[in-house]
Amino acid sequence: MTLKNLSKFWLILLSGLMMACGANQTMEQESDPWEQLPEILSQIIAPEFPDRDFNILDYGAKADGLTNASAAIKAAIEACAESGGGRVIVPEGDFATGPIYIKSNVNLHLVKGARLLFSTNPEDYLPNVFTRWEGVELMNYSPLIYAFEETNIAVTGDGTLDGQANETNWWPWKGKKEYGWKEGDPHQEDRDKRHALFQMAEDNVPVSERIFGDGFFLRPQFVQPYGCKNVLIQGVTIVNSPMWILNPVLCENVTIDGVSIISHGPNSDGCDPESSKNVWIKNTFFDTGDDCIAIKSGRNADGRRINVPSENIVIQNCKMADGHGGVVIGSEISGGVRNVFAENSEMNSPNLDRVLRIKTSSMRGGLIENIYMRNIEVGQVAEQVIRVNMFYEDSGAYVPRVRNIRVENLTVQNGGKVGVLLEGYESSPVENITLKNVEIKSVKENYRFSNTKNIRFENVRINGEEIKLPKE
Repeated sequence: MTLKNLSKFWLILLSGLMMACGANQTMEQESDPWEQLPEILSQIIAPEFPDRDFNILDYGAKADGLTNASAAIKAAIEACAESGGGRVIVPEGDFATGPIYIKSNVNLHLVKGARLLFSTNPEDYLPNVFTRWEGVELMNYSPLIYAFEETNIAVTGDGTLDGQANETNWWPWKGKKEYGWKEGDPHQEDRDKRHALFQMAEDNVPVSERIFGDGFFLRPQFVQPYGCKNVLIQGVTIVNSPMWILNPVLCENVTIDGVSIISHGPNSDGCDPESSKNVWIKNTFFDTGDDCIAIKSGRNADGRRINVPSENIVIQNCKMADGHGGVVIGSEISGGVRNVFAENSEMNSPNLDRVLRIKTSSMRGGLIENIYMRNIEVGQVAEQVIRVNMFYEDSGAYVPRVRNIRVENLTVQNGGKVGVLLEGYESSPVENITLKNVEIKSVKENYRFSNTKNIRFENVRINGEEIKLPKE
């Protein structure tokens, strides 16, 4: 082959490769991410339990709302687990209890009219257990309902879990007067409390030496399965939580179905999947004092140490009332998040701040990608419809990345202050954001962007006008 022919050969080959790459990129951009959903859902199989019942009345519980039923509930759970599994029945009536530990193959089942009234005495939640608190591992008070490295567990039924938290207990530990705190009272923001925990994590202090609990005022979560597989929370009503409400950590195959969550205390996030995979949240009602759903993966150095993202999170047919955001990602997000699908849901409240919110920072770091929403009906929100904020709280050396967000078929009757607010870094812009078939009414400001890349609006109408973005 002559030199001239050889040159032609390489030019043709190079052109072909470039065309192939371009075609592949186009196919990737135009592919429907929702086609992944059936495969993800096929992996989320709710646990099943043997047809055996263990009624807590048979183990000494009394339905008077006063007698401590903790020992009876524990005995019923142990008997159920030792027999190979089944249902632990909480019958109609009020039962006072301390923390409940669920073992493998046990379904804690509350019949209609049953109420578990959880103690508000912090001493009842000792000894400390291995847990995560705001994204950092430590030894702290037991969550109200807790499981550690168990398989096939559930809390089901038509009854109520009542944490009994209010302005006289748990909530004042936040250190805010609107939650009952008084000047001079101790609280979590004292330098040797919450901040000490975060500093221990930055200093890589072993978790076994991060001993908190009594005297440190770090409120427990309500329901926390930790490192568990095949988890089901179904049907129950959960009210008055000390802090985060449903918080699966490092779990796999979690189903939350038909739950009602009502709690207006500080940090009353409704559902916080954290470093968890294959989580299906459906048919659930949220009315909260913080985020309705907040997807997390660990905080700062501890999140990077563990380095497990939350992935394959599916949200369907939910209703959100009060809350800081309907679907939120962050801020404890250092391990990253990917593949979030939210669809066919309703949001509406003057006390709901946002529809979709991503909050992170250069102290958190992490990669947030592949976030998809469709078929969302919104009455009103107070702040923004969509907000991506890379400057939430402290700054550091770990610039986050946020990319590949697609929102379609979204209607909002009252969009609050700003329709779409995107804030990235010059070195790490918010990128690949698509809004399609979106209508936002009654919003003060259409949109505001800083440091963004590849933002696409397709049939987006704000305050009655179709929005055409300037070319980048």
